[in-house]
Parts: sequence; C-alpha cells; structure tokens
Amino acid sequence: MAYVLGIDLGTSSLKGLLMTEKGDVVGAASAAYPILTPQTGFSEQEPDQWLEAAKKVIAELIQKTPDMTTKLQGISFSGQMHSLVVLDENKQSIRPAILWNDVRTTKQCQEITEKAGDLVLGLTKNIALEGFTLPKILWIQENESENWEKVRYMMLPKDYLGFWLTGTFATDFSDAAGTLLLDIAKKEWAQPILDNFNIPVERLPKLFESQDQIGILTDDVKALFGFEVDVPVFAGGADNACAAVGSGIIQDGAGMCSIGTSGVFLSFENDALADYQGKLHLFNHAAKGDYYSMGVTLAAGNSLDWFKNTFAADQSFPELLGGIADLKPGADGLLFTPYIVGERTPHVDSQIRGAFIGIDTHHTLTHFAKAVLEGITFSLKDSQVMMETVAGRHFDRIVSVGGGAKNPDWLQMQADIFNATIVNLTVEQGPGLGAAMLAAIGAGWFDNAAEAAAVFVHYKDEFTPNLEHVAAYAKLYALYSQVYGVTKNLSHDLLALN
Repeated sequence: MAYVLGIDLGTSSLKGLLMTEKGDVVGAASAAYPILTPQTGFSEQEPDQWLEAAKKVIAELIQKTPDMTTKLQGISFSGQMHSLVVLDENKQSIRPAILWNDVRTTKQCQEITEKAGDLVLGLTKNIALEGFTLPKILWIQENESENWEKVRYMMLPKDYLGFWLTGTFATDFSDAAGTLLLDIAKKEWAQPILDNFNIPVERLPKLFESQDQIGILTDDVKALFGFEVDVPVFAGGADNACAAVGSGIIQDGAGMCSIGTSGVFLSFENDALADYQGKLHLFNHAAKGDYYSMGVTLAAGNSLDWFKNTFAADQSFPELLGGIADLKPGADGLLFTPYIVGERTPHVDSQIRGAFIGIDTHHTLTHFAKAVLEGITFSLKDSQVMMETVAGRHFDRIVSVGGGAKNPDWLQMQADIFNATIVNLTVEQGPGLGAAMLAAIGAGWFDNAAEAAAVFVHYKDEFTPNLEHVAAYAKLYALYSQVYGVTKNLSHDLLALN
C-alpha cells in the first residue's frame, strides 16, 4: 500500500493527513503554535515554529504507520494565504512572519491604491487590502529599512516548509495569486507592479502548478525521519484553493461555504474573465488551469467563539446551540451583524463593528446564539448574491466545511438561507485532503483533480431547503442588508472615541 501526505499549515496549528491510493485516511496528527501580538493590530508567527510542528507531525505519523518511511510517494501542502516570510542570504528568517490577519498596513494599502490601484486591479483582479502580501512588503520597506536590505527571499508559509524539505525556492499559482504581485491571467509575476514598488523579481519564488514537483526530500530531512526512499515534494496550494479541491469544487456551478475563524463563500470559475471589480477575490485554483472567486467574512466562527466565551463560557457548543432548532427563523425578532473585527465582503471596512438589533425582554441566551449563527450565514450570503448577480452563477448544491459543518441545525440553516442543498464531507480536513490529492496527482496516481476527487472526496450528510424557512429568511436577509448602512457612521464614531 502506497501513501501520500497532505500537510495543512494553518493559522493556529499544522495538520498532517496520511492517505492511501484508495482515498483512505490511515493517519492524522496535528501540532499547535501561538500567534504573536507585539502591538495592537499586529499578528505574527515565528517560521521556525512551523518547522517544529511539521517535525512533530511527521514523526507521529511515522510512529503510527512505520512503513511510511518506505512507501510514501509524495508530500504536498496547503497553507494560510498572504502571510509574508522573509529570509536573508543565509536562508535564515530575518523577522517573524507577518500574518494574513495583521492589520498594520492601512497606510500602505492607501499608497498602493493611489499609486497603482487600476494597475493592480487589472492584473491581479483584486484590490489592496491589509490581508494581502504586497502591503506587508511595503511596510517592511518603510518601517524596517535595515531588515529590507537583508531580504533575499520572500515567500508564503507553506513554501517555507517546501524550502526546508527540498531546498527549492518555489511557490504555486494559487498562493501567489494572493500576494497582489501575480498577473493571474498570464500566470507570471507582474513586472509592472514590481517596478512600481521597487521589488526585485529575483527575491520571489519560482512559480509552479500546484501538482508540480518542486524537488525531493534533502538527505538531511531523510536522515532526520529515517526515510529509506526518495520522496517527491509537490508545490501545493493556498488553503482555500486546497479546501476547494478537497471539497470537489472543480467544475462550473460548484460552491463551498467554509466557516473557520473567518468565513469564505467560494465559487468555481472557468477563467479569469469574471469582473467583480475587487469586491470579491478572484484567484488561480489549485486545480490546474482553473480559477475560483470568493468572498470573506472576517469574523465567522470568531463571532460564535466570542459570544460563547463572553456569555456562556461554562457551556459546550452543543449545549449552547441545543435549542436553536426550536426557534423560528429570525430568533423572534433579533438580528446580529458579525462585524466584530471589521468586514471585507461586501463592505471593505476595517472600522465597522457588530451589532444586535431588536433586543427584547423575552430574548434568551438561545435566541442570541441563533441570531449569531444567522448573522454569520447572512454575511456569507452577501458573497453568494454578488456571484449570482454579477457573474450569473447559480448554486443548487453547496459543500459546507469547517466548524459550520459540524452542527446539523446550522447546516439546515445554511440550506434555508442559501436556498440550496448543503452537503458536508466524510473527511473534515478539507485543506489537508486537497493537499493530499495534489500529491496523489503529482505522484501519477491520477491525471487531474476530477479523477482524484472521484476516489478521495466523499459526502456524508445532505440538507435540503425548507421552503417555508427559505421565504422567511429572504425577508430577514433584506432587513439584515440594511443594517450596515444604518450603523456605519455611528460605529465609526464610537470606535474613534476609544
């Protein structure tokens, strides 16, 4: 029995998924690491902590499956997008990685928009936002000039793992698309953008398809783990692109709802022609030759975590959500907007903040909990509506992954709000599964993502829309859509007082 290993380098932990040619999971392991917040708005991690986590995960998987050292035929990656890693001429980390959820770069985003906004949008199909990589590069240029002088290698988190495993300085198109430095149609670094911001192209990785081999394990890595064979390593992809592969979002009409700390509503796109004017992201897919669009809710699962930790810390999630199915749509007149850390889609607004609307004396903890779930799902519906109205997309079937796929009542709510059949996966680790599939394609087990999905991707439960609830939620969503405009100025003013 041969194996492939999918590694998912997330924001809070690194996970490994060992799979067979039949698509069976034979081993899983994870290792956590902290986020550093040296100042308000800063979010960083030490790249070496990712390496230590990877060492623990690989060692644990070998302990569980000893013949992995002789039968592993490929490794690939999924990684948190946008985060910036910078190395010196000795290939050593210069400073902690600046993460995707770091918001220090508002000034740099304004500079990009003023100097080259149309150019950036035209080539990358995205606008400058704090999460992207280019603003982080400019921040280092402007605030840490001594560090900038030392930079010889710039890369994304998963590519740091690939660099360690193989010695190859590489990235893939799906991750590169999230930097604001890639011409996504030509699939090459956008030299006009590099010229505008004094970024030498030789400091950027070589570009690969996600399924392409970037190298083999170095002798040092082989010796560290006791591998007895040369193991090919494949480029991998951005976490959302890999989650899409691992969810079977590889054909027209397929959609995905991913609810983690943030939330994503994602649609397959055949080409780079969809014109969302930067209001939705458009990126290269990890499935070769394809693209995907997505909208982002900054505080999806984060809103539920905040609510539970603040108001129901002594309850488990099943206890907190246990009664929501007994309440009618709308939580008896209570609405929640999940803007607790700002918002991205469709409101690019770092200063907006969340709200509960319609609080009444009869509302209980369960009403508030249901309102939070509805608000998160309404926010994701904003992206669905934009895809349907701008690009003519239609979603009959949506794959739900992440924390939002674990609760059956929330899954039914998604079916009713999105007015589409919702399915979840038998293997919950969508990004890691997608990474394993990329390794399987690269290893020659399959010719393409569609063939791999037929073997690796399996759905567990199905939730169909309740038409009575669909009608009720359509009216509620119309009210929800008005809240941003009503609260925007007040929210901004309140924030300015603090």
